[in-house]
Amino acid sequence: MNAKLSIVLAAMMVAGSAAAKLPPPDDAAKAKAAEAKNKTAWSGKVAAYKLCLVQDRVAAQYLKEKGKAKPNAQVPQCTNPGPYVPLANADVGVADAKPVPAAGAKK
Repeated sequence: MNAKLSIVLAAMMVAGSAAAKLPPPDDAAKAKAAEAKNKTAWSGKVAAYKLCLVQDRVAAQYLKEKGKAKPNAQVPQCTNPGPYVPLANADVGVADAKPVPAAGAKK
């Protein structure tokens, strides 16, 4: 029993020391992480927009089947988040990266 415990403790110490020696992320890794975070946030907005559209359709169908008029409650309209726009290089602190060309721009 003591042998198993000592093996587990030794493995934990080795894993802990290996994790402590990792270098800090460079600018490229930081930019990539910021871009992934931005894209994830945009994907969440698109999912919320699509859900809003479906909820509106279901509510309209329900009210049509019941023969009722629209409810008096003020419901905000669904807002389309638009196409995905990558982060500007200045936002993430990458000085040597090339700028992102605008859509339809000629080289």
